[in-house]
Amino acid sequence: MSDARKPIVIIGSVTMDLVTRTPRIPAIGETLIGSGFTATPGGKGANQAVAAARLGYPVAMVARVGTDAYGPALVENLQRAGVDTASMRPAEGSSGLAPMFVAETGENSIVVVPGANGKMDRAAVDANAALIRSAGMVLCQLEIPMDTLAYALDFCAGAGVPVMLDPAPAAALPDSALARVAWFTPNETEAAFYVNGASSVEVSANRLFTRGIRNVVLKRGAEGAYVALASGEAGWVKPFKVQAIDTVAAGDCFNGAFAVGLLEGRDPFAAARFANAAAAICVTRHGAQASMPMRADVDKLLEQGSLN
Repeated sequence: MSDARKPIVIIGSVTMDLVTRTPRIPAIGETLIGSGFTATPGGKGANQAVAAARLGYPVAMVARVGTDAYGPALVENLQRAGVDTASMRPAEGSSGLAPMFVAETGENSIVVVPGANGKMDRAAVDANAALIRSAGMVLCQLEIPMDTLAYALDFCAGAGVPVMLDPAPAAALPDSALARVAWFTPNETEAAFYVNGASSVEVSANRLFTRGIRNVVLKRGAEGAYVALASGEAGWVKPFKVQAIDTVAAGDCFNGAFAVGLLEGRDPFAAARFANAAAAICVTRHGAQASMPMRADVDKLLEQGSLN
């Protein structure tokens, strides 16, 4: 990677979303006529990689794709977005897949098949040790095996590389793993999972601090983001008001942009505003990676304050 800036390295998932649009979610045993079908690249890790790359920041992806027809397409899509895919390797069998029904009402029913994502192992981390040590920040999610995630967190801690963890889909994590996390970025549902129930953002952040996490960003969609730092400084970062049509991958867009903001030298609150702007544009577009904005779009929104 020729860019002199320390790269963002994503250790995570790459998935092909298989989207069938239907009048409604079919009942057991029912056959419906669908109105459309698309195969579109997704996966939280890949989404975050594309989000950061489209903002003009150097990004490398450490991941696995299958030896099926989807694998090369997933890699090619990342490359087109500007993501360094040299550390991606094929794993025998299926790529990660997410067959889903999306009803006219917006309701959806999703089955996630881990495929190659489930074959991300410690060897994948060891094979990319030099890349990970060179990172300005590593971004992780919970769509790869927990053993691999824990190993990656330990490796980054030993290398002195900060980790941003998007705890999705929410799953039990030991405090020893959470203590390795520099930035913990749950949405409202995920935060409730980790603090044993819904609570105010202030209480949630304080409870997360007791588990060893250093900095917390609570993503609250249309409410904006609540940033709480280990220093004790905390506060809301307001959202940009837009007409949302598709919230898929908005949280991933936020994480990718927030990492870019931090690594470009913004303070955490300014970085969160930058990320809010990126996510606001994201929700005005359809799709996961297809909705990630370019840098010029985000800069324009930050300057004007609205999309109008």
